[in-house]
Amino acid sequence: MQELNNKIFNHLKIHTQYSICEGAIKIEELRDFCKNNKIKSVGLSDTSNLCGSLEFSENLSKSGTQPIIGTQIMFNFKGEVGLIPLIAKSEIGYGKIIKLSSKSFLNNNNSEPQCKFDDLFEDSEGVIVLSGSINGLIGKLFNKGKFSEIQEIYKNLKKNFENNFYIEIQRHNDKNEKSFENYNLELSKKFNLPIIATQEIYYLDKSMHNAHEALICIGQKSYLNDKNRISFSDQHYFKSSDEMNKLFVDLPEALENNYNLPLRCSFRPLPSKPILPNISSTSSGDADRTLSFNSEDGLIKKFLDIFNVPKSQIQSNPQFKKYKERLDHELKIIIEMKYSSYFLIVSDYIKWAKNNDIPVGPGRGSGAGSLVAWCLSITDLDPIKFNLIFERFLNPDRISMPDFDIDFCEEKRDLVFEYLNNKYKDSVAHIITFGKLKARMVIRDVGRVIGLPYGFVDSISKMIPFDPSRPQNLTECINNEPRLQKLIKEDQRVKKLVDLSLKLEGLNRNVATHAAGVVIADKKLTNTVPLYKDVSSNLLLPSTQFDMYSAENAGLIKFDFLGLKTLTVINKTQKLINKKDEKFKVENINYEDKKVFDLLSSGKTVGLFQLESSGMRDALINMKPNHLEDIIALVALYRPGPMSNIPIYNDCKHGKLKPDYLHPLLEQILKPTYGVIIYQEQVMQIAQKLSGFTAGEADILRRAMGKKKRSELEKQKQRFILGAEKNGISKEIAAGIFLKIEPFAEYGFNKSHAAAYAIIAYQTAYLKTHYPNEFFAASMTMDISNQNKLSEFYEELKRLNIKIIRPNINECFADFRSYENKFYYALGSIKSVGFEAISNVVNERLKNGNFKSINDFINRVNPKDINKLQLEGLVKGGAFDNLNNNRQSLYNSIPNLILKSKNIFENKIANQIDLFDVNESEIKYDNNLLSNIEDWKFEERLSKEFEAIGFFISDHPINQYKEIFNDYNIKDYNSFLSDQTSKQCNIAATLLKIQERKTSKGNSYAVIKFTDLSSVFELFVFSDVLELNRDILIEGNSLLITLNKNLSNDDNRFKRVNVNKIVLIKELVNRPVSSLELSFDDLNKISNLDLSKIDGKTNVILKYNDNNKQYVFKLKKSRKIDRNQLNLIKKDGVLTQIN
Repeated sequence: MQELNNKIFNHLKIHTQYSICEGAIKIEELRDFCKNNKIKSVGLSDTSNLCGSLEFSENLSKSGTQPIIGTQIMFNFKGEVGLIPLIAKSEIGYGKIIKLSSKSFLNNNNSEPQCKFDDLFEDSEGVIVLSGSINGLIGKLFNKGKFSEIQEIYKNLKKNFENNFYIEIQRHNDKNEKSFENYNLELSKKFNLPIIATQEIYYLDKSMHNAHEALICIGQKSYLNDKNRISFSDQHYFKSSDEMNKLFVDLPEALENNYNLPLRCSFRPLPSKPILPNISSTSSGDADRTLSFNSEDGLIKKFLDIFNVPKSQIQSNPQFKKYKERLDHELKIIIEMKYSSYFLIVSDYIKWAKNNDIPVGPGRGSGAGSLVAWCLSITDLDPIKFNLIFERFLNPDRISMPDFDIDFCEEKRDLVFEYLNNKYKDSVAHIITFGKLKARMVIRDVGRVIGLPYGFVDSISKMIPFDPSRPQNLTECINNEPRLQKLIKEDQRVKKLVDLSLKLEGLNRNVATHAAGVVIADKKLTNTVPLYKDVSSNLLLPSTQFDMYSAENAGLIKFDFLGLKTLTVINKTQKLINKKDEKFKVENINYEDKKVFDLLSSGKTVGLFQLESSGMRDALINMKPNHLEDIIALVALYRPGPMSNIPIYNDCKHGKLKPDYLHPLLEQILKPTYGVIIYQEQVMQIAQKLSGFTAGEADILRRAMGKKKRSELEKQKQRFILGAEKNGISKEIAAGIFLKIEPFAEYGFNKSHAAAYAIIAYQTAYLKTHYPNEFFAASMTMDISNQNKLSEFYEELKRLNIKIIRPNINECFADFRSYENKFYYALGSIKSVGFEAISNVVNERLKNGNFKSINDFINRVNPKDINKLQLEGLVKGGAFDNLNNNRQSLYNSIPNLILKSKNIFENKIANQIDLFDVNESEIKYDNNLLSNIEDWKFEERLSKEFEAIGFFISDHPINQYKEIFNDYNIKDYNSFLSDQTSKQCNIAATLLKIQERKTSKGNSYAVIKFTDLSSVFELFVFSDVLELNRDILIEGNSLLITLNKNLSNDDNRFKRVNVNKIVLIKELVNRPVSSLELSFDDLNKISNLDLSKIDGKTNVILKYNDNNKQYVFKLKKSRKIDRNQLNLIKKDGVLTQIN
């Protein structure tokens, strides 16, 4: 016993969170656990993947623990599929299990990843095989009594792997585990096979057992109270070496083999420096020469096409010499850093995309600062024109290698992936991502598996704010939400829900693909990293099993292929314009168009890229931009932090403030931005100008300021002051300038990125200004399923006085279209109306003429294209109003219509006649087809329309309440906003959308989108008003809202509108009048009033105006006045006001 106590048991079967919905161990937590407990070695054994192998290796080795890399892979043996654990002894063995893991995903059409059993024997060098647990392949065969198959497997494994195959003995008290152990011990003796003691570890601490059971249920889509679910004992925690030694004291051989196995493993995966693909070939020479030649050739073409310099004069042109000097400088750095192939690869697929009518963005990120990139057509930004710095992208002092972020048209991006797949074959892949059990998701998942009602769990999850810009963990959400705290105290079900959720929060829940991220290797990817492919997805490329961080650590270079919807909008708009103007090209537009800047200055920016938020609109109104540099500045400034500099920029631009250039030497750098430091490039230029920094050194300074590391900052400050002193600037002035630029550097924006996106923003503004119909047709078609966005576009179309044809089965199309100044609303945008199905219906109409009646419609349309939900959506959206205006009658008759359509279609097939050749005599109105019922009332009709379309298109719900507008002094929102004298107002509006959020202090507030009779607008409702009115803040409700307006300065430039009070209008209409003021200028009108009913609750005040004098009387007794009597009083010409 004493001898055993001196031996350390090794846990070889750790299941981290990469064993999706099975392992509950985060690698960083395991690292700390091992460090604190001085664990000698641990083995990774995630199920079906090696996703965590590099992360596991790095973290565990840093804690002083030997990492042993393994996995469990599904193998198919004679139709039985199950797990077999594999461990890498050496680098060769690691490569073997990488290939097997990849093969299980790539060469597999089954729903779960698997290899053929014979794949295991292709190459056995460097791999240790274990028999697995009762839940593995051997265990499954044992439970089914397939003993001969087990013996066959053991014989094959012994033959191929010799002493590298072990029979596992485990003691967790799981079902059938003891009998499985006895059987394995028999086979061990029979075939002379070594045994090894192991423990399947799913969590570190025993207290995690119940939460782990919930996690298993989440993965299996089962419930905790399901007796047939997969379940484990409570012994799957990280037991101490003493516990394991005592557990297996009767099997010294099993322990001894466990003690010795780490000694047999001499490999762990290591991080690698970036390995750039080399595209050199004998035909084109090496990559460096190719890059230099292509760049110089590209520069000459730019001077021919853009600068219009004759070919014979280019070499002597002074501007060309300036550009050539910059180009040579960049090429020197690129070649020294071995980045030539990278530039050539990016240039290759961008040129291919452009040549194949795939829209590509002008640039993105710091890469737009490269002249080489411009010459190679990677970007469309001239970096010298926009004063961009190459070293912001690439310099020898960079720690991590940069990458080009390229925007592609969303619809055609897959064509680029197809091109890469054909060109690079098995050397290209996407990057895997992992969805996590975040605060709201974990509540929903755990609530389901413990059997709580859906509605109850949904109400709890909605108390947790979803704000990607300010994510909160579950503990923070609970601390900031009194309603949730109250529920936890009072309801044991909620306490259990929260306790389990807190333990599972943050674990991986599912696997996905980072579709924008692609890695391209210099060799077959499976030689370096394991690959994954989701058989249910339609992605052309596989994915690395490593996430972005691990993929970069493995030396892979990432290329970003981002899908930008706006590029598709611009491309579609251009094609629509080309139908009437073949020569129009968006790249040739005028970037100094006054009408475009007038539009931007008006703040009417709905649909414009980057510029359509309410805050951005206010900023544009105050800025009054008149050149592209203003838009670039605003894109950079409109973020938390630098946003406070927008008023300074505007005041200096409009001459209200004098710009502060900090020092005369810096005027040239800061003049374009009126003395405000906006861009990271400006910080770098200041360091170069004042203190003689090189561009690379200036980038280090910028990064040091951004990261706020005091030691590095102090070092850079001394270097800055010393350099400035050499330029004749005093130490005190230099130190003062450093202090002033430091905060700007912290949140300074990358000008390369801002300039590229400002160009796209301007292009959308140009299209909206000059071609609004085409622009909105393209924009709305791209957002066809986003009804909230469509409502904004619809309001903008009304503002522009564009005639809109609302949903009409005989006039509209599946998508949004514009002909002869009419804008046709898309039938495909109606909720539950499938785009393909409605396209077929429209094609029938275009081919054979308009539908003459409902009967004609069902006679001609294929029943496959008109299911119940689709017809309901069309009826509620008013698409059949031209055929039959009684929407409720149509709605209730839908089952009859579908049945008749199917009967007609089947009869036509049986009679073998033309399915769509219907004679007029056959189109008879069937009196029994439609329900004989009154149409929906006004409010219900609009409510159904709102359900289908997402907003109100045929009428507005507020129209039914117009009679009370004067009683409550109701104005429209736009009038209140523009009226400088009005500080308080009542508005009547219908709620379209509500988003609840939390402030940094944890207080609740809501951003609510409303619509009144004039516009759609957003209001912030803060915690006090929100809590009082939460029950009535429901989409579709019409409300009376009391607003206050605060002006932030004397110029009335910034208005803050506060919501003081909210009331349901329906309640106001039905509520008895509590206080009424009646105003007269004719005494006869008083005598005509019927105020005889005195048993009421209405306090009445009479105001009589006579010769500039006003007499006020209050009736002693309250009167009984209802809404009907009030309407009669108004008809008599008496002014009324309800208080």
